[in-house]
Amino acid sequence: MSDLQDPEVVDLLQALIRNRCVNDGSPESGQETVSAEIIAGLAREGGAEVERFEPVPGRASVVARIEGSDPTAPSLCYLAHTDVVPVNEANWRHDPFGGELIEGEIWGRGAVDMLNLTASMSLAFARLARSGFAPKGSLVLAAVADEEALGSHGAGWLTEHAAAAVQADYVITESGGIPIDMPGGRLLPIPVGEKGSCWCRLRITGEAGHASQPLRTDNALVTAAEVVRRLAEFRSPAQIHDTWRSFVEAMGMPDEITAALLDPAAIDDLLEVLPDLGVARQAHACTHTTVAPTIVHGGTKINVIPDTVELDLDIRTLPGWGEAEVRELVMEAIGDLAPKVEIIEAHDDPSTTSSTDTPLWDAMSRQASKFHPDSRVVPFFMAGATDARFFRRKGSQAYGFGMFSNKITFGQFASMFHGDNERIDVESLAWSAAMFEGLARDFCS
Repeated sequence: MSDLQDPEVVDLLQALIRNRCVNDGSPESGQETVSAEIIAGLAREGGAEVERFEPVPGRASVVARIEGSDPTAPSLCYLAHTDVVPVNEANWRHDPFGGELIEGEIWGRGAVDMLNLTASMSLAFARLARSGFAPKGSLVLAAVADEEALGSHGAGWLTEHAAAAVQADYVITESGGIPIDMPGGRLLPIPVGEKGSCWCRLRITGEAGHASQPLRTDNALVTAAEVVRRLAEFRSPAQIHDTWRSFVEAMGMPDEITAALLDPAAIDDLLEVLPDLGVARQAHACTHTTVAPTIVHGGTKINVIPDTVELDLDIRTLPGWGEAEVRELVMEAIGDLAPKVEIIEAHDDPSTTSSTDTPLWDAMSRQASKFHPDSRVVPFFMAGATDARFFRRKGSQAYGFGMFSNKITFGQFASMFHGDNERIDVESLAWSAAMFEGLARDFCS
């Protein structure tokens, strides 16, 4: 398909970026209501039913619906989020909340994660409503708050407290459909599953004392430093799951590379020497349960030897892992320091996966061929978490999907998630809006 531009979706993305719905994890952050109201207004203009949910003041989500005529036909939900992560403005080349159009790209926090698709989904839904679209299966648009924390004020809350409003047989959310050219041809990876998380807090103990006499003290901060070093150096065993195997086989790499990527005993050595660090990190995350120490809390006064330090760990788990396996892994990594360490908190959110043997997978493949002829959609496994997990646990089949041009590479796209200088090209915005409209007409009619 030739280059396509869509000023309406550009305007909507710019407005969402400029709303600065920054979610730092605190209950009062985000303030997504302002963006939710814009999206609700678009849906209402077309005559769609719209419901608003606000479990915490300022943290509204909206759900719009075009009711299907056949209750037995499969329903489809476009699941978007309106919040973004914090930003260090000093590291950006342009204003991260300016939403500027510069040389064919929209710049700003959320331009990749995921306000680009939020705008595209919302506009596609509004256009369908305006056109009088009368599907057999219901079409739902859920624009939710709080995805960038734990979803407890957004998708997580909705699936527990307003399940009937958002229930759908199939769900599409963020980050799929970015083209990647491999020896096996052009691939469009579609996330069908994602790692779980088991965020932990460790308490490391020592003995208080006067900091002017540090000799032979039991300094909890010094012990914590060694704990961090051991956790950083620890390597959990590789696990080759079905989604990773399908993706690697589709890449068509040389036989020796393919064999190493699918061999738990060989993959780590290969990843150490891969020249593309971004690819190595992605491959490692997809095949290992990972541990990243991220926050330290400790000390009371500069002249007091600390007797307690707390350490936060971001642990991302593979399919089949739970809290028990995570606790065992942490203690194995810590080794003989275990008597000084206690896991005082563990938030276990297990991995989820969907099937590719579905009519929606076939419909996505048909849409992909319109924009990238001779491409193939292939299953992909995400290292991070999305709101799809809440819907999978309620029985939905959920995927990540969009439609992107060749203007930004897969590696560049991946590096901008939670990174600096987020931007998206206007062709990808237009392609995604057109694809979401076409997909609904294909699948729901």
